[in-house]
Amino acid sequence: MGFKMGIVGLPNVGKSTLFNALTRTAAAQAANFPFCTIEPNVGEVAVPDARLDKLAEIAKSKSIIPTRMTFVDIAGLVKGASKGEGLGNQFLANIRETDAIAHVLRCFEDGDVTHVEGRVDPVADAETIDTELMLADLESIEKRRAGLVRKIKGNDKDAAQQDRLLALAQAAIEDGKPARTVTIDEDDAKAWRMLQLLTTKPVLYVCNVGESEAAEGNALSTAVGEMAAAQGNSHVIISAQIEEEISQLDPEEADMFLEEMGLKEAGLNRLIRAGYELLHLETYFTVGPKEARAWTIKHGTSAPKAAGVIHGDFEKGFIRAETIAYDDFVTLGGEGPAKEAGKMRSEGKAYTVKDGDVLHFLFNT
Repeated sequence: MGFKMGIVGLPNVGKSTLFNALTRTAAAQAANFPFCTIEPNVGEVAVPDARLDKLAEIAKSKSIIPTRMTFVDIAGLVKGASKGEGLGNQFLANIRETDAIAHVLRCFEDGDVTHVEGRVDPVADAETIDTELMLADLESIEKRRAGLVRKIKGNDKDAAQQDRLLALAQAAIEDGKPARTVTIDEDDAKAWRMLQLLTTKPVLYVCNVGESEAAEGNALSTAVGEMAAAQGNSHVIISAQIEEEISQLDPEEADMFLEEMGLKEAGLNRLIRAGYELLHLETYFTVGPKEARAWTIKHGTSAPKAAGVIHGDFEKGFIRAETIAYDDFVTLGGEGPAKEAGKMRSEGKAYTVKDGDVLHFLFNT
């Protein structure tokens, strides 16, 4: 199950520097982790999770395979993108294919790096991109609603539902709010997702600060944090310059560098985890002597659907899931001791998988 986060931003905000650091990290991981495919504008990076290493240590697993998140470098944006200015059409098409948006904002002062608007104001920059996305959505909504008129007159229920949802999105956007602020009933959730509106995608604001401000941020990143909180979005503070330097060091050197900078971990780790949380993703594990592996699921996923992430046949022929909570597996020292202590449960089709579950699926072929 792949999840894509599109990295967007105005020119000269550090978007490319950050993406380069991500792709170097992905390249460094390629030797250790299979399926680490890298294309010119795509970086697939392991989601850091200390639990996986602990499970592998206990089970004496020969290999460790983390779950992964894909970052897509979206073409640069300028004002007028919704009307096709610059690489506007490409930008909008690429965003439509992602699950969420990581919006890189310039939160550093540097006279040698010009700003496209001639000033450093990350909140205004965020509004620029939000406006372009809302304008693009508005144009799309108006065209789609016009195309639904004939079907609605013919009593097409699906068309009527689609028009009703588009009208809700249109009202929000015309009020200056993105479509993600609209409250949707559960019965409409699937149809709402099918609309693929740009402003329904969750946003993670990435505050790119100077090296000396990487640990605590600054007044500009604080302003972004306040904006994100008011919107119900999240933010993370990163120095793209530091991340690029770290991506070129070996692990031991990187740890020393981070310590010198007063940082507990690489900012990319925080970015990846924040993206994971933004998309309401969770991890379950399969563990054995051959490999310890992490799998990504959406919060609230049933056991059969979770099994289907491994292989479709697992979901079709699902019988039950043998389940051990992570804490029990670690505290008791593995599958055998957990089973002896009565901590291995047998769960059926109605079971909702929990973050950290160690699972073994039984299924009919």
